[in-house]
Amino acid sequence: MGLLIELQKRIPDGWFLRRLLPAALFVIVAVVGGGDLGHAHWNDIALARERMADALRTGGGPTADTVASLVLVGVPVLGAAFAVPYAAASIGSLAAGAWPWWLMPVGRRVTRWRVRRWAEPDVLARRSVRARADGHALRADRLDARAARAGTGGRPKSPTWSGDRLRHTEENVGRQTGGDVAGGWTVLLLSAADQPRAALSQARDAYDAACEGLVWSAAFTVLGAWWWPAAPFGVLLGLASWRSLRQAVQALCRTTEAAFTLRGTGEPGTRP
Repeated sequence: MGLLIELQKRIPDGWFLRRLLPAALFVIVAVVGGGDLGHAHWNDIALARERMADALRTGGGPTADTVASLVLVGVPVLGAAFAVPYAAASIGSLAAGAWPWWLMPVGRRVTRWRVRRWAEPDVLARRSVRARADGHALRADRLDARAARAGTGGRPKSPTWSGDRLRHTEENVGRQTGGDVAGGWTVLLLSAADQPRAALSQARDAYDAACEGLVWSAAFTVLGAWWWPAAPFGVLLGLASWRSLRQAVQALCRTTEAAFTLRGTGEPGTRP
């Protein structure tokens, strides 16, 4: 426990809480659950406690076996902690609609499917009114949610809703301020006042955290092949992370529009 407290003092909170601790949890679950328990003894708490006690037992001093065991556990933990941000960056690009060239055929099919499924917000609102009048409150609520999403992003032009929302923000910024979000983002962060810059950084950090949550959800779901309780946990984590991602995109778009508006112009290098 003292080691964890000391590490938290020396390691930035974001890296410690978002990457090191989840990586340690995943490695422990993989070793104990997937390695020792498996499907046959998935709920054997006594066996899990015995295995962890054996791993923590040092015999009065740090022996060569103890050091070797710590290294064998520490290397995967640090490797996962460093690998997750790169995997999350790939998920972030896919969520933003920036698909690589070799996935563009799939992206075009997904975009066409989204266009066929899309309906005007007014049409969805009328369907919601009829559904509510017929006593189908749940269907009406779902149609209201679809109408709200359709109104914020417009007709789909990207494989993902997040990509449409981000492009819609770029269009709004260009129309209202003449600025270029893609070209002026870095300059905006450097030239903005403290409060807008902090809000932008916080919104982007929430987006990255949601993408990292999706990576961990996929890892735990795959681990369910060896220890099945990890699979439902991964699915629940994925649903929560997906919801957080949508909220982070909304917050990022609103904050970006507000920051460009406060700056007075979106052109890099100019002042209001």
